[in-house]
Amino acid sequence: MISSAPAAPWVPQSPAMRVLTERGYVNQGTSLAGLDSTLSTGSVPVYVGFDATADSLHVGHLLPVMALRRLQQCGHKPIVLMGGGTTRVGDPSFRSEARPMLDDEQISTNVAAIRGVFERLLAFGDGPSDAVMVNNADWLDGLGYIALLRDVGRHFSVNRMLSFDSVRSRLEKQESLSFLEFNYMILQAYDFLELSRRFGCKVQMGGSDQWGNIVSGVDLVRRVEGHEVFGLTAPLLTTSSGAKMGKTASGAIWLNAARLSPFDYWQFWRNTEDGDVGRFLRLFTDVSLEEIARHESRCGAELNDAKELLATEATRLVHGDDAAASAAEAARASLSGGSAVDGLQRLSVQSDELELGVTVVDLLVRANLASSKGDARRLIQGRGVKLDGVTVESVDATIDSTHFETADAVRLSVGRKRHVVVALAGERFGGSHLRNQQ
Repeated sequence: MISSAPAAPWVPQSPAMRVLTERGYVNQGTSLAGLDSTLSTGSVPVYVGFDATADSLHVGHLLPVMALRRLQQCGHKPIVLMGGGTTRVGDPSFRSEARPMLDDEQISTNVAAIRGVFERLLAFGDGPSDAVMVNNADWLDGLGYIALLRDVGRHFSVNRMLSFDSVRSRLEKQESLSFLEFNYMILQAYDFLELSRRFGCKVQMGGSDQWGNIVSGVDLVRRVEGHEVFGLTAPLLTTSSGAKMGKTASGAIWLNAARLSPFDYWQFWRNTEDGDVGRFLRLFTDVSLEEIARHESRCGAELNDAKELLATEATRLVHGDDAAASAAEAARASLSGGSAVDGLQRLSVQSDELELGVTVVDLLVRANLASSKGDARRLIQGRGVKLDGVTVESVDATIDSTHFETADAVRLSVGRKRHVVVALAGERFGGSHLRNQQ
């Protein structure tokens, strides 16, 4: 049975299902009533899979991780599955082309870099509700091709696989779909079967784009093992204006600090549209529903307090207490013209670059404050760029060694909210070492 998001008069009975529905994590389920009943029986193992296609997850991955966090808070056991094997194949779901092929060394590097995010959001250990992390390369690498075709492939209908939106959309657009990618659905379904055998896993969760893959896994476990397991997807996340959530003009909102500074991560949440503040507080923070309801009743300038709460709490979960506090303090200092730089993105320049001078236009592009040199020039001409609080008047303006004679860093700003600290490569700096703000 396929179920959509719960609607009245159906009321979840298990604490876990109530939390998931009240906070907005439920889109579709293979049997919501059956899942609700199962989550009432004790600690239930639940898994979400992540391919290691980059050395960081992004905000788009955060929703199912937060759903795992909610379930663990209710006493259930999260299984984080890293796709060391499936990353080599590439999920074709709703993509217009195949993913680049990564070698084993890069995949291992990515897996190691990603792990830190889960360790902040989930509690790992040996207890019944402690999270575990596993790698599907452990079993996929040892599969024999003939055995896979005989034991697993016979349970799949090609007609049904072609009917799923994730595959059909590629074919309808006459976009290439390789035989390698077409097998991804089988491998992900086999993951569910293997986790069911090894850990007693009863639930797979994922984004709405994973629906076809999840249903295939549920069906495979039923056919091979003869018992019911469940699939659950989170809603596709868009902003109230209809934009895809988690993308900006500068690219993806990465969760690793090496990819995106905690300050820029904080600013992303602070810039949330008014109509999304309550929803994002429910999804991406641990703030109580009662407190969120109080903030949702606010409007106008008063809503800024809720946005700052969202930014700080979301940053705290991913980057820790200190990073969140520093980012909030740096943002307040930026708005008031102060000199605090803790948490601000750092842009390094070499001393030999400064002998001839580095143009502000180039620095804006390098810092991702402008999408192109043309965009940078327009920002300057619109008097939207400042160096240490002083408006840059010319598109030919440069930064050279004289800017560092009395300070070891210079703040480059676009508008009131976007800032980077330009510093000499290899130098350490603090807020007190910036030249005085104008």
